[in-house]
Amino acid sequence: MQLGMIGLGRMGANMSLRLIERGFDVVGFDLGQPARDALAAQGAKTAATLDALSSALVAPRICWVMVPAGKPTDDTVDTLAGLLTPGDVVIDGGNSNYKTAAAYAKTLGDKGIHFVDAGTSGGIWGHELGYCLMVGGTDEAVAIVEPIFLALAPEGGYSHVGPVGAGHFVKMVHNGIEYGLMQAYAEGFELMNAAEEFSLDLHEIASIWRYGSVVRSWLLELAEIALRPGSGFEQIEGVVEDSGEGRWTVEEALARGVPAPVITESLYRRFASRDTNSYADRMVSALRNEFGGHAVVRGPGGAPGS
Repeated sequence: MQLGMIGLGRMGANMSLRLIERGFDVVGFDLGQPARDALAAQGAKTAATLDALSSALVAPRICWVMVPAGKPTDDTVDTLAGLLTPGDVVIDGGNSNYKTAAAYAKTLGDKGIHFVDAGTSGGIWGHELGYCLMVGGTDEAVAIVEPIFLALAPEGGYSHVGPVGAGHFVKMVHNGIEYGLMQAYAEGFELMNAAEEFSLDLHEIASIWRYGSVVRSWLLELAEIALRPGSGFEQIEGVVEDSGEGRWTVEEALARGVPAPVITESLYRRFASRDTNSYADRMVSALRNEFGGHAVVRGPGGAPGS
């Protein structure tokens, strides 16, 4: 099976590699030549333009868009609408707002092109472990591309959750929950860090909690990695960015009258982190770096609570 991967960043490149390893024919496009060269070295075909990409694919052409949400995705979908033909499929796997899915589906649907929104979780570890996929779209469209989802996901990690927009909506809530989970871990570790009279080994505690504890999780495994001696945790500053999904989750909770105090407060903590450098904020920053390769701000060391 063949597909075009548009956007060869941390996620798009690793997803392409996972598909290649499972026998898929991948044609990759990225604005950056180094990204295209890196994927070509792994056995993929590459294209320097979206026009060349569409020409390299056979019908029904499948294009997976993995670029930043907003204008980059808007422009890509608009361009593909002019290049593809009826029966082709566009998948948006980025962190787009679910409300854009209906507009994308109409832009493409007017040309007879299918649209599928695929909430994608797995970060920089997905190549090896697989990606959790939350997919929205018509039964017809999803059936065409389902082999791709099954190859990308670990066993049990993919579901067609509903119509167009449902995939991005579920991924939005997923990321809101992620905010709250990370904040809870961060506050707990900050409290233990403040208990100086016990001289607690926080790395050891993160390590033992992975076995048998009711708070064990993949995020806790990443906390153990982040706290390992020599990991560079001491140089991470507690500046925590938010990439949009947490804000959208809070906005939806407000609009629907659903109380979401934990997620809301975790979002506010990220805002506050830009003026402080607490241990908890440093912990959240380190966890985001571990699971998603998100950039961290590093200082000279000796930050408060280090």
